[in-house]
Amino acid sequence: MTRINNETGRQVIITPNFLKHPEGSVLIETGDTKVICTASVQNRVSDWLRGKGKGWITAEYAMLPRANESRNNREGQFGKWPSSRSQEIQRLIARTLRASIWAARLGEITITIDCDVIQADGGTRTASITGGWVALALALEKLQAEGRIKKQPMKRQVAAISTGIVKGEVLLDLEYTEDSNADVDLNIAADENGNIIELQATGEKNVFKPAELFAMTELGLKGISSLHEIQKLTLESVGISMGSLLQSPEDL
Repeated sequence: MTRINNETGRQVIITPNFLKHPEGSVLIETGDTKVICTASVQNRVSDWLRGKGKGWITAEYAMLPRANESRNNREGQFGKWPSSRSQEIQRLIARTLRASIWAARLGEITITIDCDVIQADGGTRTASITGGWVALALALEKLQAEGRIKKQPMKRQVAAISTGIVKGEVLLDLEYTEDSNADVDLNIAADENGNIIELQATGEKNVFKPAELFAMTELGLKGISSLHEIQKLTLESVGISMGSLLQSPEDL
């Protein structure tokens, strides 16, 4: 378990190997938001990828029935398919995590990142990305140790966080009450060098200026830097060093 307070955000706790059976798993807690992230490996790819020697990262996201104050029906029951929100979030998670690997090094393997929100208080999609990356790293390390992949496919570290403007103030890592009252909402994912992978900014209740977009992005990148440190310490707690995990292009 790694417990750190972001400089200006909520307390973040990542517990590695949270579940017994998945190749990689974590519980990530961001304030009162709690998400179980698992990485499951299948020795096959979809038909459109077969024979190309490349792997694939996909993701599924779900809010459990009592993750919120009132109970929602479980997605997939009573004819209820994943909501458009859940589908959008799981595509975001998958896109972001695919940016962290060399697919050719996986071989024809599919890794599914499941992100199940067991308690929601804002920032569930960004917590899923941050925790999902650690679960993916744990799975890749296990695959390499077992000889199922020859070279480590991880090329960059990825984490994500939310920012927003609430009553004229730029805030980091918004909890639900802040997020629901935000004039502007921004989610950002970036690597360890401060390169942005994904940026989602929406004027929920108001328009915003380029300078405000810059201020939110700058604050978000500072928060992500703290999350990268938490990820690093989490992996080190189970004997995985970032130096062995992250590979440069010269190692291809």
